[in-house]
Amino acid sequence: MLRFRLGPIPVEVHPSHLLFAAALGFTSLGQASADTAHWPGSALAGAEGLLHTGTQVAVVAVWVAIIFVSVLVHELGHALVSLAFRYRPSIQLVALGGLTQPNAPGPIPWNREVVVTLAGPLVGASFGFLCQRAAGSTDSDVAAYALGNAAVANFVWAAFNLLPVLPLDGGRISAAVLTRAFGKAGFAAAQLLAIGVCAAGIYWLRGNLLVMLLFALFAVQAVRVLTTLWRGEVPAAQSPELQELETLFRAGELQKARERAQALLAGDPAPPLRSRAHHLLGWIALKQGEGRRALDHFSQVQGRGVEGHALAAAFSLVGDETRALPLWQQAYEASHDPTILHEWAGALLRAGETDRAARLPGVDLGKAYACAERVAFLRGNFSRAAELGLAALDRHPSAEGAYDVACALARAGELDRAVLVLERARDLGFSDVAYARTDADLGALHGHPGFERWLAALGKSASA
Repeated sequence: MLRFRLGPIPVEVHPSHLLFAAALGFTSLGQASADTAHWPGSALAGAEGLLHTGTQVAVVAVWVAIIFVSVLVHELGHALVSLAFRYRPSIQLVALGGLTQPNAPGPIPWNREVVVTLAGPLVGASFGFLCQRAAGSTDSDVAAYALGNAAVANFVWAAFNLLPVLPLDGGRISAAVLTRAFGKAGFAAAQLLAIGVCAAGIYWLRGNLLVMLLFALFAVQAVRVLTTLWRGEVPAAQSPELQELETLFRAGELQKARERAQALLAGDPAPPLRSRAHHLLGWIALKQGEGRRALDHFSQVQGRGVEGHALAAAFSLVGDETRALPLWQQAYEASHDPTILHEWAGALLRAGETDRAARLPGVDLGKAYACAERVAFLRGNFSRAAELGLAALDRHPSAEGAYDVACALARAGELDRAVLVLERARDLGFSDVAYARTDADLGALHGHPGFERWLAALGKSASA
């Protein structure tokens, strides 16, 4: 398997992709030989031996390059828009197509899914126009052949992908839009539309066995989905309950989302919907700092992967850095996301591997110590959290950072030190006296003379 990166986007090329591309290139030899006025037909006509074989190999190589670049450009359309939404996309090229995983930190809103999906065909068609322009301005027969066929391939691939048939891009768009507009009936309408398009495709392209077979497979899939709907089951992605849960999650209403998800599970839903609910509950548990509960939910996710950085965060929250560290490393190497980098470095710091954390490329130790402090605090190791927070504060002094350290010290019972750090927080600009007065993390300081004087001084400076 070939692996490389395009900036922050990891790309995997499966051998099947190159084999299918080579097979398609081989089938094009007959058509290429017909035009004897231009290459490669001009080279194949009357050629024998090594020249004939070499030209055939060159044609196949050109088609491998055309398909590889065209599919990659198409998938880059999806990936670049995913990056614009601050996701961490990855690309796989398999057989004659590709797959882009947005790797979003949570459920993707339907409108963003439409934009991400539509970007692939649009970028591919734009690339086709560029190839067409370039083909018309070159004096090389070989370049004209490659660029001209690349233009046609990209136009055809973009148009084919926009057909409203799952699993094509157009099918995902039609299902998302119609479901959003009409709910379950809209999703059923999307399947009926797909069956109609497949029937038309089989009729109009009845001379092309491969395309007819593809349309037949797509139609069978749509019929199966309709049969599922007829039985009263709703695919997980189109479940109104799940869509409501994801909306609550994105809005930050975590407790309400958790209660609704638990109620959904109590109704014994179908396995795909149950799996999606557990996946969402795992993310809710992470957001609330509950690593053990997150792992419990993630262990019940079936039929879909759990994000590596989510598992890493869960293991870090339960204090199992031995399992967390390789997962943080894998998640960063797959995404090159700076947040994941600093969480990985923070895990190393909590594990005592300070030198290794400092050697990570592009790491900011101040941010790494802050990440380490937050997880240590959530784990209830307040003395360690204060120690890590002071190290972060030394590198990046801030009112918020000093206040967090004071909270850790107060929780650890080091009240005098907590007051001293609160003084530093005030000097750095902290001024929210109402919040500090009611913050449960500072509850142990209530009645402490130094804390009361600090509150009084903070109140005076706030009213001045």
